[in-house]
Amino acid sequence: MEASTTGGQLLDAAVRYAEERHWDVLPGTWLEDEPGGIGTRCSCGEPRCAAPGAHPARADWAAQAGGSGVAVRRMWTKQPRCSVLLPTGRTFDAIDVPEVAGCLALARMERMDLPLGPVLCTPARRLVFFVLPGAGVKVPDQLRRLGWPPASLDLTVHGEGGWVPAPPTRLAGGASVQWARQPTALNRWLPDAEELLSPLAYACGREAAANRER
Repeated sequence: MEASTTGGQLLDAAVRYAEERHWDVLPGTWLEDEPGGIGTRCSCGEPRCAAPGAHPARADWAAQAGGSGVAVRRMWTKQPRCSVLLPTGRTFDAIDVPEVAGCLALARMERMDLPLGPVLCTPARRLVFFVLPGAGVKVPDQLRRLGWPPASLDLTVHGEGGWVPAPPTRLAGGASVQWARQPTALNRWLPDAEELLSPLAYACGREAAANRER
């Protein structure tokens, strides 16, 4: 019963992303219980999988991703436990930062009344900000103009050829990806990365400095 309910939730979420947000959706691997209930493993079978339960299951995943409800239903009917992945570099890119820095930046953005898109919160204690496509190309130069060497910050851009896991995907450890800011009609139009980069870079730089002092 539990697997069926989870599968239904995954399918419902995947269909909403495709039909309501017009996002391409990709079925990924999933977590399987280890014999004896001593933990979980990725369905890919790789003992040292780098992203258990949250990576594409096929090499041709870019062509497999679908943006229609019909295509999504077909994919999850074949394997209801598939994680829900959203390819980046298509309708959005994503800026990925540590949770502490992300919360600090998010509070500052809200005070500044900056435009914000959806924001993911992952069990790995990361916040992921959705922005317009093209961020992967522009962000390094923008950071340098702001005075931040890109390599000095724990800030990653997921762009063309990448993906992010979407709720209610369950990751290693048993926790699920959640929305820190839900997709709504009010945040359908995404900000450009440049609009958010200053507060994100400042927050990441502040956290890096605090970590060095510990």
